[in-house]
Amino acid sequence: GGGGIASGCVVLPCLSQLTPDTVCTNVEYRDLVKHTGGCHCGAVRFEVWASADLHVFDCNCSICTRKQNQHFIVPASHFRLLKGTDNLTVYTFNTKTAKHTFCKTCGVQSFYSPRSNPDGYGVMPHCLDDGTVHSINVEKINGKEWEKTIKEHKTIKNMSKAMI
Repeated sequence: GGGGIASGCVVLPCLSQLTPDTVCTNVEYRDLVKHTGGCHCGAVRFEVWASADLHVFDCNCSICTRKQNQHFIVPASHFRLLKGTDNLTVYTFNTKTAKHTFCKTCGVQSFYSPRSNPDGYGVMPHCLDDGTVHSINVEKINGKEWEKTIKEHKTIKNMSKAMI
């Protein structure tokens, strides 16, 4: 318990393959579902409002390649850390804009603050609990040529902006 439903939201059964979950009618959260997830050991838990049909980025920059990072981006207002603040450690490099957060116990990165969207969160779909994801569409991103890619990409910068 304890206020997991955003203002203006109601609990409705989801369609298709989804299990019953919290679906929202608030303008900012319309057509979104509440996903929950966390790290492997359970010390870090979060909830995130996002589509049941996830648009995931697969980046080939040096760090994303090494950790096999695939993530979807949400505004900060759509993400809530439920537990584990004291169990997170942060790694930064280069511009120090991205904040790569990891569980101190199991080492899993379930979310982070990406360089492309420092005002939002990149969430790893493989760290979500079962039952709320309908589909995953993966888009390859050329992070090896970061500056060029971010200038050419038409929508990535807006993905961390709340739609009102």
